[in-house]
Amino acid sequence: MNRLDSDKRAQVINCLVEGCSIRSIVRMTGVSKKCVMRLLVEAGAVASKYQDEAFRNLQCHRIQVDELWAFIGAKAKNVTPEITAKNPNAGDIWLWVAIDADTKLVPCWMLGGRDAGVASQFLYDLRQRLSNRVQLTSDGHRAYVEAVDYAFGGMNIDYAMLVKLYGES
Repeated sequence: MNRLDSDKRAQVINCLVEGCSIRSIVRMTGVSKKCVMRLLVEAGAVASKYQDEAFRNLQCHRIQVDELWAFIGAKAKNVTPEITAKNPNAGDIWLWVAIDADTKLVPCWMLGGRDAGVASQFLYDLRQRLSNRVQLTSDGHRAYVEAVDYAFGGMNIDYAMLVKLYGES
């Protein structure tokens, strides 16, 4: 099996970090699309493992949590049996993210649905990474209410929902 040398791997990863598309990386480096994608998956796994090990006992003070919608392959309403046969994960996906308001550090993130179960797993993971009492702020998503209680058990947390109302003053 052919392997890229360290310099070529570094060049591809640098292009990915700079936000280049996979096709443009193929043109710039001469590395195949399949190889670029494989390297992207490997680099992501290494980064995820590093973050999971290194981001422990964090002394954050103000954490903001939110979720962002995206889709894999097609929006859920447009997923057909043919699309599901090619990719069983096709459809809506939510990125749950926690951000330290002061340092912009992302102590944890999670991909999943937009339900109370995923919210609970996400906030439990966040709690495992913190070493002190924090102020946690979320949007008005109801799943957070139960999830905060589950993950933090009423201790080591000051929790608030920030609900924005738009309209005439």
